[in-house]
Amino acid sequence: MPKRNLFGIAFITWMVFITVLSLVSFDDDTSLDLEIPYFDKIVHFTFYFIAAVLGGLFLLSSKQKVKANKQLFLKFLFGLIGYGIIIEVFQGSFTTYRSAELLDILANSVGAIIGILLIRVVYRKGAVAN
Repeated sequence: MPKRNLFGIAFITWMVFITVLSLVSFDDDTSLDLEIPYFDKIVHFTFYFIAAVLGGLFLLSSKQKVKANKQLFLKFLFGLIGYGIIIEVFQGSFTTYRSAELLDILANSVGAIIGILLIRVVYRKGAVAN
């Protein structure tokens, strides 16, 4: 299976994973009662960081058809940030067990930005093989 397909499947699977975890309620009975400050924000950051890396790798692996340039990565980044905003709005509008938070949107956005920047830096240094 070509890398392009692998990265595409991984990205889509990850986005479905984020969506499900963001909109589905889970029993609190299974919680470990750990009190880690800002753990929720760390999770949001990590989810969107991984999404940006997987999406960025997909864009790089498909550059035969679409030139992997700055404008393409910016469009992808804004799409990912927009998706994070939409998920937060859905949490606030369509669920009773979750709420929309501006700090979650910020954590999502920072994770996506750093993920894209990482991919761009690695790509420029030639560390990502075609």
